[in-house]
Amino acid sequence: MKLNYNYDGNIACRRILEDHLEKLNIEYQILDLGQIEILEDVSIAIFEELQIALNRYSIHIINNPKGQLIQQIKDAIVEIIYQKDKFPSTTISQYLSEKLNFRYGYLTNIFSEHTHTSIENFIIIQKIERAKKLILDEELSLTEISYELNYSSVAYLSTQFKKVTGLTPSMFKRIVDIRRKLSDKIA
Repeated sequence: MKLNYNYDGNIACRRILEDHLEKLNIEYQILDLGQIEILEDVSIAIFEELQIALNRYSIHIINNPKGQLIQQIKDAIVEIIYQKDKFPSTTISQYLSEKLNFRYGYLTNIFSEHTHTSIENFIIIQKIERAKKLILDEELSLTEISYELNYSSVAYLSTQFKKVTGLTPSMFKRIVDIRRKLSDKIA
């Protein structure tokens, strides 16, 4: 038997964290995407046990300030792209500067220095991943998807989609539909 599944990575990560923190009897409070406040002193042994448990899921605790800032940038971008109502009325650069209390130039330098890509490229990749998810999971037209992702036109979405995936959104949808039909025949 073949099972198809869908998941929200943020919710899955949050549940994993909650399960492991509770298993270790650590009092915590989830603050924001990518941030948890530990409300008590935790022994080094318990902290290491938590790190080992989370590493199994590719969840890493970030201990250095620059790494934390980079993660905050990524989290803010993901939050904007996956929650339509979060799209800023200003530019994303201004939104990030205000949210993180740093000049955008500083944020871009730190981000590219440590990730070897630009914030703009990270945004494009996240938008295309969201577009793929919308194509797979929703019955939305490309016009609706481009609107959902704050693109100025379907043509612009298609251009970026093809640059990132090598396929147009329509070709991607056709391939997915064909694979689903073949999968249904086999099952």
